[in-house]
Amino acid sequence: MSGPFPHPDATTVDVGGVPLRVRVSGPEDGVPILLIHGIARSLEDWNEAQDLLAVDRRVISTDLPGFGYSRRGRERPGLPAFGRAMVGLLDALGIEAPVHVMGNSLGGGVAMTLAVDHPGRVASVTLVNSVGFGSEVNISPLPMTYGALAALPGLAGRFGAKAREAGAETIRDLFYDRTLATTEQFRHAGKLAKQADFRGTFLGTAATLGAPVVGVRNGWRRELLRRFAATGIPVFVVWGDDDRILPPKHFEAAAAALPKARTHLFVDAGHMPQVEKAEEFAALVGAFVDQVDEDSSVD
Repeated sequence: MSGPFPHPDATTVDVGGVPLRVRVSGPEDGVPILLIHGIARSLEDWNEAQDLLAVDRRVISTDLPGFGYSRRGRERPGLPAFGRAMVGLLDALGIEAPVHVMGNSLGGGVAMTLAVDHPGRVASVTLVNSVGFGSEVNISPLPMTYGALAALPGLAGRFGAKAREAGAETIRDLFYDRTLATTEQFRHAGKLAKQADFRGTFLGTAATLGAPVVGVRNGWRRELLRRFAATGIPVFVVWGDDDRILPPKHFEAAAAALPKARTHLFVDAGHMPQVEKAEEFAALVGAFVDQVDEDSSVD
């Protein structure tokens, strides 16, 4: 994964009184693209893909409220609140044109929610190993459990090492090529987990989705997919064939749930193909964005 951590180009934008961390790159008059990361992650997950896409497009990545280095908003964390925050961010940046939204994992759920609640703001959606297409999820609660125990007097030595190893294993599971789980990655994740709003945001978000203890609940998934499919917004579903977090059978479920969607399965890639297959990813989604814009101009 290309660094640096944290990215020096990131800045902070006030969104309804909540400071959200954001990175904006590319020409000001370029086609706007919004990149949304997964649960417990940050905008750095898009580093290389953003650089590639921003050659001739206006690309925005952000830390969701309460994750990364963004502060938590006043709303209960979850897809509706995150979706509204993305609208607020676009408003704050003065972006009125419909944007091409790309979401990885939890970010895919946010992207679909944004499209459902504010269809006029969305030109297309690219779902990257997205939540919403199955109940299985492999996000271990152990790092936070051990971390909480390590914070208690006298238990740091006993549980601190376990928290670090559990967290490291979770990061390794993100990739097909585990050499991408570098020391820099571990340090960055550790810093994110120590941010003031992280724990409450993680647990609150997981509770609304039903993960990781009982698996992702069906109710909200079915309703969101029904409403999202009804928007008719162009969609591209991509996945890694060795995803250990959201298994590839979710890709098959996505293709079935969204029969009009374009699809692509990356070979030898895990939960974040935008990292492991950055150049191929950028070429594919860039071509999709261009095609959507060409089709809309004809209409």
